[in-house]
This record gives sequence, structure tokens and C-alpha cells, in this order.
Amino acid sequence: MFYRIAEQFDFEIDWCEVAEDHIHLLISFPPRYSIAKVVGIIKGISSSKVFEEYPKLKKKLWGGHLWEQGYFVRTVGEQITDGVIRRYIEKHSFSYEQLKFEDI
Repeated sequence: MFYRIAEQFDFEIDWCEVAEDHIHLLISFPPRYSIAKVVGIIKGISSSKVFEEYPKLKKKLWGGHLWEQGYFVRTVGEQITDGVIRRYIEKHSFSYEQLKFEDI
């Protein structure tokens, strides 16, 4: 889903890992988008699609929201390279087999 969103908005996802309670994305995007706009696009579209496919899920979530309001962003620069961020994401990866939607 994230890759389809990225394609639609001209984002490039270099790395994507699903954790138990969050998502790690290494993403680049055109300068016409702010970081907040990119996060809003990804959260908004993905939550709409998940609720469309799993309508009962909304009732099981606190406040009916898939995503928390906050997010963490780290930009790539001289000291923190994309390789450093990629290694962090790899180290904190999560098995897709651990996701269970049977109870929804």
C-alpha cells in the first residue's frame, strides 16, 4: 500500500519495515512537499484503505484512529547517512507473520 501511495505522489521509498506498533520508512520526495504533508498523505490514505478493508477494526482502536498524531523524522545529512538509517531500520525490523487480522 505504501509503495502505491508513493508512486501516486512521486515519493521514492528506499526502505520500508513494519514493526509491531509503527512503520519505518526511508523515503525521499520532491521539495514541493513538506515533511508534514508527506506524513499526512501516507497516514490519511493508508488509514482509509485499512478501514475500508477491515471496517470492524475502527471500533477496536482507541478513538477509532489507526495512527497516532505524532511521528518521528530524521533527515539524511553529512553525519547521518541513508546507510545509517537503513541499518537502524534493518535492526528494528518486524516479521509480517506476527501481524494477526483474524480477530478483526
